[in-house]
Amino acid sequence: MIWTVLILSILIAIIATAFSLTITLNYNRFQQLKNGAEATLNQIRVALKKRLDLTNELLESVKSYARFERETLEKIVDMRTKVLEVVNVKDVEKIERDSRRILGNVLVAVENYPDLKTSQTVQELISAIREVEDEIARHRYTYNNIVQEFNTKIDTVPSNLVARIFGFNKMPYLELEDVDVRPKLEWRV
Repeated sequence: MIWTVLILSILIAIIATAFSLTITLNYNRFQQLKNGAEATLNQIRVALKKRLDLTNELLESVKSYARFERETLEKIVDMRTKVLEVVNVKDVEKIERDSRRILGNVLVAVENYPDLKTSQTVQELISAIREVEDEIARHRYTYNNIVQEFNTKIDTVPSNLVARIFGFNKMPYLELEDVDVRPKLEWRV
């Protein structure tokens, strides 16, 4: 009788420990993924600010050749202020889309003026913009991989139970369009 109680007690302790360990490990992994996604989203926001800064510099270089509305410059300044304040994925997507549209307009102006294409300053700015575009693409890839793992854990056993207990919800993917400024801007000097 004592052996049965002892074995049963040990078995219950093992099950309770395994259950606690499962909950703890899954909770910690959810937190790691959530923090990783937030950190990567912050890196994307910083890269978007860099893009806006470079677009602004490019706009300044192009202004003497092409006429841009004051509104364009105001939009850039406004987006530069907002980009580091937003935390919502949809807001980041909107700023990314708007800044890409402005950058596209500036690049079209560069295309229309052969003197601009050969300008050392313009070439350096375009090269820097390419690097930032690559950086944004890398961060988006990382963010979406983290979100995929997070969301998969919410859909699979036993982590889905932990997600329900602690109120973890699926995270949205970051849907940014790939920007390829290379074909239009490959110039030989």
